[in-house]
Amino acid sequence: MTDLTDPSMYFAYFLFVLVAGGAVFFFIRSLKDGYMGRNSEEPKYRMLEAEPPTNGVIAPRRQG
Repeated sequence: MTDLTDPSMYFAYFLFVLVAGGAVFFFIRSLKDGYMGRNSEEPKYRMLEAEPPTNGVIAPRRQG
């Protein structure tokens, strides 16, 4: 009779390390790209600012 506990535990630990490693990788990458820092909210405020008129032409609104 064979015990199949070891292979399943190795797979579970491998999967945990893979997911945790991916989370750490993307966290460090987001720090490098500036998503979490002093100016991280700047794109949101830029998006909320009024846009200057474009030669009097009004773009049609999206339906949705």
